[in-house]
Amino acid sequence: MNPDVIGWFASIVLLATLVRQVITMARDPDAKGVSRWLFLGQCVASVGFIAYSLMVGNRVFVATNAAILVTAIVGQCIVARRKSRRGLAGVR
Repeated sequence: MNPDVIGWFASIVLLATLVRQVITMARDPDAKGVSRWLFLGQCVASVGFIAYSLMVGNRVFVATNAAILVTAIVGQCIVARRKSRRGLAGVR
């Protein structure tokens, strides 16, 4: 079996779980308990893994980590918007 098939399968499973988590977060009106540090760390790690994967020429991990970076950015935006709304609601 081609090792890339296993890599692509694992990537699809991982990305499906991350996308599902972001969707769940997007539906939570408060996003309480979600740390901004989670997404910051995920972004930094993804950029590092993208660079590494490019250096070793692994297309599976370049694509996977680029997609993970997108989920981290979307998640960060959702959390920031929710926490901002919660802060503004307290001002009124």
